[in-house]
Formats: sequence, structure tokens, C-alpha cells
Amino acid sequence: MVEQHQRRIWRWEYCPGAGREEDLLSDVCREVVEKWSESQTVDAKENKEDEIQAIASMMEKQAKIVVKPKEVSQEEKQRKAALLAQYANVTDEEDGEDEQDGSIATAVNIGSEKSLFRNTNVEDVLNARKLERELLRDEFQKKKEQDKLQREKDKLAKQERKEKEKKRTQKGERKR
Repeated sequence: MVEQHQRRIWRWEYCPGAGREEDLLSDVCREVVEKWSESQTVDAKENKEDEIQAIASMMEKQAKIVVKPKEVSQEEKQRKAALLAQYANVTDEEDGEDEQDGSIATAVNIGSEKSLFRNTNVEDVLNARKLERELLRDEFQKKKEQDKLQREKDKLAKQERKEKEKKRTQKGERKR
């Protein structure tokens, strides 16, 4: 910083066209460079103060944002406890079941007195897979039938071409 300050003074002192009034010129140069340096430091301080102010305001905003604890009624607590108990029972029952038909065993066999609702996620997934397999099977059957019809058409077309060729050759032999 000091070297830059001295360089600037030197540039001002030895600029072309300067008169012989070196003392006056050097004083003016020093004064210009000092004022410029002061303005730079003031700007830097103001920037830092602005940054500090911005950070302080953000921290105040964050401090204002407080998550209020949710008030849970006794009924909701009981419902939550029942759900947790139900899922605890479901996992116990799942451990004892084996896979059936190569698919995932369903956990829907919960007694109605234990559960508040029926979990149909597993059933929905299995039904969707079953439906997809049926659609694929139907598409395969349609394609198979179309291929069979196409082969028959090709066979008939080939036979017709042979007959036409045969008739044409017969006509050619008759003309001879």
C-alpha cells in the first residue's frame, strides 16, 4: 500500500509538462494522493459497515422466525399411539408370514378392532402388477394372431404369384 502511494506521488511529480516548481508540485501531488487514499479507506469502511448491517438484519429476521410448538390434543395423541401400535403389530405379523405365489405377502390381515383404517398400498401394487401382466399377455396374444394372419396372407400371395407365373408361362408355350 505504501509502495503504491509512493508510486502515485512519483507519477504526479515527474509527469511531462510540469514546471520547475517541484516543491509546489510535490506538495500538491502528495495532497491529491492522500485525499484519494482517505476516500478509498472511507469507502472500504462504509462497505464493511453495510455488510455488517445486512448480516445483522438477516439475523434479526431469523430470530423473529420462531417455530411455534404445535399443540396436540389428547384425541390426536391417542390416534397416533393407536397407529404406532398397529404398525408394530403389522411388522410382527409380517415376520411370521411366508411369500405366496412368488409375490410379497400382504399385511392387510389386521383385525378391524385393532386398526383405524385398512392399508391398501400393498394390495394396490400387487393389483397393478397383475393388471400389467394381463395387458402384456393380451398384447402378446394379439401380436401372435396378427403374425399368424400375416403369414397366411404371405402364403396366399406367394401361391397366387406362382399361379400367375404358371399361367404366363403356359400362354408363352401356347404361342410357340
